[in-house]
Amino acid sequence: MFNLLVSGSGWANARDTMSQSRVFEYTEPNIQSYYKSNGVINLDALISLPSVFLQETYGDGNQVVRVGTITRARFTGSDIAIEYLYDPTIPSLTNTQLHNLASELDIADFEFSRTHWAVKDVDLFQVLLRNLQPRRQQPKVFDISDPEHVEPTLVSAMMPFHPSFDDVYQSLQEIATGYGLRCRRADDIWENPAVIQDVVTLIDRSIIVICDCSGRNPNVFYEAGIAHALGRETILITQSTEDIPFDLRHLRYVQYLNNGEGRERLKEQLRVRFESFI
Repeated sequence: MFNLLVSGSGWANARDTMSQSRVFEYTEPNIQSYYKSNGVINLDALISLPSVFLQETYGDGNQVVRVGTITRARFTGSDIAIEYLYDPTIPSLTNTQLHNLASELDIADFEFSRTHWAVKDVDLFQVLLRNLQPRRQQPKVFDISDPEHVEPTLVSAMMPFHPSFDDVYQSLQEIATGYGLRCRRADDIWENPAVIQDVVTLIDRSIIVICDCSGRNPNVFYEAGIAHALGRETILITQSTEDIPFDLRHLRYVQYLNNGEGRERLKEQLRVRFESFI
């Protein structure tokens, strides 16, 4: 539920007035009776609701709309004086943008050109979150979730699908488990018909992506590029510095030997990286 306050002259800085006769216009009768008992408006209850401050629409419809909170309200003759603050975490909108959401917010067209104070039985923040959060640009060859969904305990391992890397993968799982995380690689899951979609989905959900560049596997380099493009914390590991291509050598990487002692050393080095991320 939220307050919709519309003003013909726009909203002043932090305080303004509204005629009592305009309160509850375009408000459902049951809501009006709840907030107006025995003919008296319950201001304390009203100001507990989030509020939309809208200037009447004219011209191109680019007047500014703000979301905020009424901090104080009192009766002054035939008016109600209000003091309010805008929510700095919610960017301003134009009337045109709000008009596009009008049906979801239960705002009639003519309300945009009428000074009044209405109360709407709609979850304001849910509508704004669903419609105004930035949209992710979708790639052409695979899908990524929109909105973004990162699992805070998921680490993914990108490495060649070869038995010689199984012990390395086990070491990565052990270091992840030590931090309350779980490490997976694409061959652990079969959720999509295309393997590349499984890989991308795993990367997109991960908080950390570990890419083993050993052997210069082209798939791993492709997956490292996806992880970088999606903004994931990415750790490069390799058994040979020669396997790190020139374009990635400016990034920190971890070199290891694929034997018992080398994998223990790898886990020690990864602990330092994990602690800097977590």
